[in-house]
Amino acid sequence: MALGATIYKIELHVADVGRHYYESHALRVARHPSETAQRMFARLIAFALHADEHLTFTRGISQADEPDIWRKDLTGAIDLWIEVGLPTSTRILKACGLSEQVVVYCYSDQGSKLWWDSCSNELQRAKNLTVISLPGQVLEALAEQTERSMVIHVNIEDNELFVCTEHSQLSLAPVVWREPAR
Repeated sequence: MALGATIYKIELHVADVGRHYYESHALRVARHPSETAQRMFARLIAFALHADEHLTFTRGISQADEPDIWRKDLTGAIDLWIEVGLPTSTRILKACGLSEQVVVYCYSDQGSKLWWDSCSNELQRAKNLTVISLPGQVLEALAEQTERSMVIHVNIEDNELFVCTEHSQLSLAPVVWREPAR
């Protein structure tokens, strides 16, 4: 029999000074059996960076036609498509055709750089793509604190995140590798 997803109850408090966004989110995050705790925290960080009332986690890993996180408008059109990990360039280009904005968050330091070097040329034509690298060491430190029920505070200011859990306070600075041309 196949293993089911593990459900985590997360109370996420986001204070984003740049966007003037100060809200709390009661989340139920499903962690697929093949997903690492580090990847789950990368999804939570991505959620915090784009948090709003319409942003939702999808079935992600278990559904090939959906991203990890998305935001749809009132008509059902996809405004924001967020991938976490190292998706193929084909998948990214397809997402760019389906959504107004696509953001990829990668997090395994060396593997991410190799991935980006191998697909960056092919993705130059994607006008609505942002690629951001999250520091793997910080995500690993957060992953070590994983509990089934967590309260997480994320303060965002000047492209730096301060992540506070019951056990630690960590600083995380995402690195933007690619932004859409303006």
